[in-house]
Amino acid sequence: MMSSGEGISLVEYFGSLKDPRRPQGRRHNLLDIIAMTICAVVAGAEGWDDIELFARCKVHWFSRFLELPNGIPCSDTFARVFARIDPDRFRDCFMEWVSGVHRLTQGQVIAVDGKTLRRSHDRRAGKEAIHLVSAWASENSLVLGQTRTEAKSNEITAIPKLLRLLDVSGCIVSIDAMGCQKEIAQTILDRGADYLLAVKENQGRLYEDIRDLFEGAEEADYEGVPYDYATTLDKGHGRIERREGWVISDPSCLGYLSTGPDWPGLRSVVRVVGRRETDSGTTEQARYYISSLASEAQRLLAATRSHWGIENSVHWVLDVSFREDESRVRTGNAPENMAIMRHAALNLLRHDQDSKISIKARRKLAAWDNDYLLSILAI
Repeated sequence: MMSSGEGISLVEYFGSLKDPRRPQGRRHNLLDIIAMTICAVVAGAEGWDDIELFARCKVHWFSRFLELPNGIPCSDTFARVFARIDPDRFRDCFMEWVSGVHRLTQGQVIAVDGKTLRRSHDRRAGKEAIHLVSAWASENSLVLGQTRTEAKSNEITAIPKLLRLLDVSGCIVSIDAMGCQKEIAQTILDRGADYLLAVKENQGRLYEDIRDLFEGAEEADYEGVPYDYATTLDKGHGRIERREGWVISDPSCLGYLSTGPDWPGLRSVVRVVGRRETDSGTTEQARYYISSLASEAQRLLAATRSHWGIENSVHWVLDVSFREDESRVRTGNAPENMAIMRHAALNLLRHDQDSKISIKARRKLAAWDNDYLLSILAI
């Protein structure tokens, strides 16, 4: 597929992917189709017509790397192929690429969260919009992998499945309240990582016990309650944001939690209070967490903030820059497979270390400048 001495690094990891088409119906190489698609998505393509148009505009450039035995496929061919590719194997190839070319920083936060592809539903076929659970490495700024769940409530079963596919050893896995489950905590520990799980009212007694523990300690000015404390202050864009964190790890205090012994590896409870001041007023919110880490307020406070990177640096960017929520790709396995392509494109674009421009601008530059596009793809 690739010419000697040149290549597109990511596409090489899809070499083991099984072609879903019958041999007699293959006019275009599978890896050629994947290569053209990832290039097009990096450069701003949003649908099958965009991908075909981009490939036709770049046909002479693509001919340097690809075989193209019958030229450029039509948009229907791109659509049919991606609708039939096995999404589990496609995901595995993506994750092999991530682990093959990127080394994770030990001790960083791995944020796990879900996102619905809102327009991937097909009401005529009785198909609901698909929901993906993704893992984000905060320090490396990488989407590590994703797995599909049929509905938001099923994140509880999807999260352990995803974690078992990842090497998260030595890291802190953070999950919102949906993932605050004993089985998930045990899975994280089994994978050699520590957990930081948000606790909300849906946890009933656990939430009430943690809230009461901190409120009682605060009323007593923490007298007789060993704790650790940290704070951060951010200013800018017309706002002042202070975040304070308290961590209690003393075993006698944790004994106050009626369900505490049921949680594997539980070593601390955390209270984070965020106070935001703007011209329109001041807001304050308290959040609670459980963790397998000991009393390290500075580290745990930073970890709670790092978790939001998956919302701000992944989900928001996919919606705003990639227009993911507007994508009408919905046939067969195509929605899930194209979500993987967008994650791959985001990883590639984020690791242009020399660029000071936005993701949106980098996509435009990739469409305009072949050398820049090749430098992105070779990461």
